[in-house]
Amino acid sequence: MKNTVYIFLAVFLITSNIVSLSAQENNEGKFKPTDESLQQYKYPAWFRDAKFGIWAHWGPQAVPRQGDWYARNMYVQKGNGWENDDYNSHLKTYGHPSVSGYKDIIPLWKAERWNPEELMKLYKKVGAKYFVSMGTHHDDFFLWNSKIHKWNSVNMGPKKDVVGLWQKAAKNEGLRFGVSEHLAASFTWFQTAHSSDKTGDKAGVPYDGNDPKYEDLYHGKAAADDTGWMTKNPVWQKEWFAEIKELVDMYKPDLLYSDCSLPFGNEVGRSLIAHFYNEDMAKNKGKLEAVYTCKEPSKGRFVQDVERGVLDSISEYPWQTDTSIGDWFYRTGQKYKTAEEVIQMLVDIVSKNGNLLINVVQTPEGDLEPDVLSILDGIGKWTKVNGDAIYSTRPWKIYGEGPSTTKNQEKGQFGGLKDIRSYQPADIRFTTKDGVLYAFCMSTPTEDIQIKALGKLSKYSNKKIASVSLLGSTEKVQWKQGENELTINKPAVMPDFKVIAFAVKFKK
Repeated sequence: MKNTVYIFLAVFLITSNIVSLSAQENNEGKFKPTDESLQQYKYPAWFRDAKFGIWAHWGPQAVPRQGDWYARNMYVQKGNGWENDDYNSHLKTYGHPSVSGYKDIIPLWKAERWNPEELMKLYKKVGAKYFVSMGTHHDDFFLWNSKIHKWNSVNMGPKKDVVGLWQKAAKNEGLRFGVSEHLAASFTWFQTAHSSDKTGDKAGVPYDGNDPKYEDLYHGKAAADDTGWMTKNPVWQKEWFAEIKELVDMYKPDLLYSDCSLPFGNEVGRSLIAHFYNEDMAKNKGKLEAVYTCKEPSKGRFVQDVERGVLDSISEYPWQTDTSIGDWFYRTGQKYKTAEEVIQMLVDIVSKNGNLLINVVQTPEGDLEPDVLSILDGIGKWTKVNGDAIYSTRPWKIYGEGPSTTKNQEKGQFGGLKDIRSYQPADIRFTTKDGVLYAFCMSTPTEDIQIKALGKLSKYSNKKIASVSLLGSTEKVQWKQGENELTINKPAVMPDFKVIAFAVKFKK
């Protein structure tokens, strides 16, 4: 018990000193840990132009092939208010969590078929302009060569610096590089490891998270009222700061993602953001290239992230959807999004001033299943033809028209619309670049296309149209600009895509 107290006090003193030092650094830089100072932020052109990123939401939780949140749910006995059956699966495969816990899953993650160089070449071919590596999930296992936390991928599991190797591969392919951190929620999320069975012959037997030997993985026991998504324990908040600061300082990523709103809603979170911005400016000789994303409206301080959802209108500030092709971690038999669904999502998001960051599900061994490769191939073929209408574009006066813009849409996971939605041929989305307006049909046209926003009397455009062309086609498009709509004759030969894009040029 005394050793635990001494360790606790040492961590407190060390992390308090780290926060103090960081505050001094921030006071010397442009950004300070206040909302007013963070509102000096200017969105870098690379992010606004990129539009599409790929994420490796990957780690030891993939090993059991049960999907997301395994490290937490394996400690939740079925029938105790949680319908997930990870507990019984773990019991059958690995043993009782009082003896064989998550700590024993970690060494089983070998990543023996992981080839970051080849995967990055593929992701570039698919059309991604940035790549994000998971840094740490809620399981408190770090994928970088941490000097302050022994539970990391260099010491255990694959015995590799996963973040470092991803970063090297991304740099070689000319992709911007980011890292995601899910640590702020870990302290309360992982409290299930401190419980025990409520029924059965092991009722009352503490799970391995109660063993003081493993407190540095499972955290200590939280206070009874510390049950929110992010801990309110100031010592744990400072521990978070020290560990994520280490990640930022070691790898100097272009993007940092937090799986929460502004961390802890206080100076600790703002100090980390300010430090990230200031360090990036130092790296780039005074130019700010950093992107920080978290899950709340940005008010110009950072990039708002919407998990598994999209915004319903054009945002004043650039934003990002994060979602996955399937489950967040590998799960046997999971259903994946189709290439067409990902493309529709991308177009809708870009038309509203957003970016799409999508997780490509890797096996525990580190490679991709054939059906995932097929989906990526479909996306890559589309971006090769239609990329001009996506990359480096900006929103038009309206994001689109058609049934999907007028009828009530089902809400998504975090306050946005659902990422996967039903589109009809009359659904149109717009982007613009260099004086060219791009109009996307969100589903294969079955008849002539009518775009009301481009009629001669439209309140959105009083310019006469000079030409209309179909991306990916050499066919001469037949069209007519009437008073109330632009009518485009259905092309005789359609591209092999569900979503097609027209380039509309105006007379000067």
